[in-house]
Amino acid sequence: MTTPKPGPRTVYLPDTALLPLAESLVALANSDGGLIVLGVNRDGRPTLEIWEEEAELALREAAALCSPPVPSHFQAVELPAGRFIGIQVPRSLELHSLSDGRVLVRRRDENRPLTGEEIRVLAAGRPSLDFETEAVPGARPGDLDTETLREYLEKRETRTGARAASVATLMHEIGATDREGNPTLIGLLLFGRNPQAFLPQSGVVFVKFPGTEPRGEDGGIGYGRRAELTGPVARIIERAWAMVFDEMRVGATVNGLEREELLEYPRFAVREALVNAVAHRDYRIAGRRIEIRMYADRLEIISPGGLPGYMTVDNLVEEHFSRNPRLVNGLFQWGYIEELGLGIDQMIEEMLQAGHPPPDFRATPHSFTVALSNKRERPSAPKWTRNMNERQARAVNFVRESGSITNREYRQLCSDVSPETLRLDLVDLVDRGILLKIGSKKGTYYILK
Repeated sequence: MTTPKPGPRTVYLPDTALLPLAESLVALANSDGGLIVLGVNRDGRPTLEIWEEEAELALREAAALCSPPVPSHFQAVELPAGRFIGIQVPRSLELHSLSDGRVLVRRRDENRPLTGEEIRVLAAGRPSLDFETEAVPGARPGDLDTETLREYLEKRETRTGARAASVATLMHEIGATDREGNPTLIGLLLFGRNPQAFLPQSGVVFVKFPGTEPRGEDGGIGYGRRAELTGPVARIIERAWAMVFDEMRVGATVNGLEREELLEYPRFAVREALVNAVAHRDYRIAGRRIEIRMYADRLEIISPGGLPGYMTVDNLVEEHFSRNPRLVNGLFQWGYIEELGLGIDQMIEEMLQAGHPPPDFRATPHSFTVALSNKRERPSAPKWTRNMNERQARAVNFVRESGSITNREYRQLCSDVSPETLRLDLVDLVDRGILLKIGSKKGTYYILK
């Protein structure tokens, strides 16, 4: 009896090294499934004895490198060389990737990584379990809120110009109800009177801590404010934004002669992080809600479920993949998502324009966190500012913050100094090549050169 060779559905691994095991799990699950045999080389010859406890630990740790986790089970394998531990991997209805973002498939006797275009083709043509349209046990048509539904239809018509011939037909087409008119998971999330009665995990928890650690003012367990947000997703987004805004510090800056509100965090960045958490969390995880944690130095939004599909922290800007496409489309039609696929780019840009560091994205197999820092990074003053008088330094700082300065604005900054002295200050800054004079007479203003 000869040992079968490795092939599209058979993988031989000489030991329990985690990365080759994880690669084989993902490749088989993304292909037609198959069998992994441990303790055998490519020729089918024994390498070393592997104990069951060792195999169980290796499989558990390798599974943590796969997103989403790959289903599998152990089975004994009889080969001419003896009895070995095998891992049976069924063909998966989901698209699996490794923690480094690679998506692999099994081709002949190798695990081959796919290119971006190959991944899109595989994802587009892959049958999937549409859990968004699964009927929710116990939910009935009366559990949908007509006012929320009417608001959605009005926003949808305004955005697309399309009017539904029949509300019942539209609800079934978007997956909000099954054929009997009973609410599905997506129907309750979008239009439910009280979705949390059926889906407790769909709520949001807001917690504000007084310092930079999850502790109370006395350093013990506690917080400054805690609230639980419930309702359909549109209401949750609005309530979450209102609560964060209510707790945000608000300052002001002067731009020209106008006073402008200066928020602790840019509006768009906060709303985008909130919308993304609601739109992309894994609603199959029943034991945890979205958490909004507000600290003295940062705002963290923690979403249950790791990044879906082939998404990684490194390709968030370039790639787009949603585990909840119907929910995302519903929020887009509603107007909560302005342009599909462009939010992360603008979030980063808004933070940088406000003088903040870019958002900090952190992913684990079971959660995704967006952290916004409220620290504004002011560039250090150039060396040439050391030779300025105090008035001139104030003028240059004003220009750096506001973009320009006029004679009138300079007089307002230094109201106790004669206009002629201030005029000479500006002339000196121009002569030294620090400021550039623009315009003439009453229209004169100065910018950094």
